[in-house]
Amino acid sequence: MKILITGTTGFIGSNAVKHFESNHTIDCYEWSNEKPIISNYDWVLHFGAISSTTERDVEKIMRQNLDFSCWLLSECNRTGANLQYSSSASVYGMTRSFVETDPVSPQSPYAWSKYLFERHVKQTKLDIIAQGFRYFNVYGPGEDHKGKQASPYHQFTQQAINNGVIKLFENSNLYLRDFVPVSSIIDIHEKFLSVKNSGVWNIGTGVTKSFLDVATEVIQKHPARIEYIPMPYILKQSYQTYTCADLTHLHETLNENNICKWYI
Repeated sequence: MKILITGTTGFIGSNAVKHFESNHTIDCYEWSNEKPIISNYDWVLHFGAISSTTERDVEKIMRQNLDFSCWLLSECNRTGANLQYSSSASVYGMTRSFVETDPVSPQSPYAWSKYLFERHVKQTKLDIIAQGFRYFNVYGPGEDHKGKQASPYHQFTQQAINNGVIKLFENSNLYLRDFVPVSSIIDIHEKFLSVKNSGVWNIGTGVTKSFLDVATEVIQKHPARIEYIPMPYILKQSYQTYTCADLTHLHETLNENNICKWYI
């Protein structure tokens, strides 16, 4: 297949390039003032976005995450290229139920940009396949450039190696997240290249770990002590204390398309 991948210098996009380039013809695009030429592609895999949940420049986020995505969808539809795009579990907001049909409650400009594009796709008359994936908490190789937006796995590992101290927010034993390896994200994207359905699907593990659990895992490999710190004010109002993907829809779709079930 001929595939265009956007956001190829980012965390998930760079992992996607490494995975797909061995079996497909790949073109890469990174955000710039010059838009990509969409022509003769079987699929466009759209990972490019401002992914910071603390970014407060709303105009910048809407321009790159929403406006560009809407343009890309239109070009894919015009040229016949099917589209897979990254969404986020952050669209659910402060809830304990994570089914794709549940009401959403975005709490940050980033989350709003993801939901608004999902909504735009749903409301647009399309002649192509358009598949959105709500990622839960992704971790894995290639996070070095993300700084404070890197996963706890990456941040805690670096803190343990560099300082011998892992800093946890107070009450981190109560913050439960669905941590999913980036390899599983890419695996689902590949499986769905043969799926004819359009829609939105969760990608997670369906189980939770606390931030303290993650720190304890890291300490097994890189001995360190734990230090508790207050949560920054900028995070308090939009911080998800619990995420856990409901994978029913994902597994049903894979089964309907005679694709083996996916397990972590």
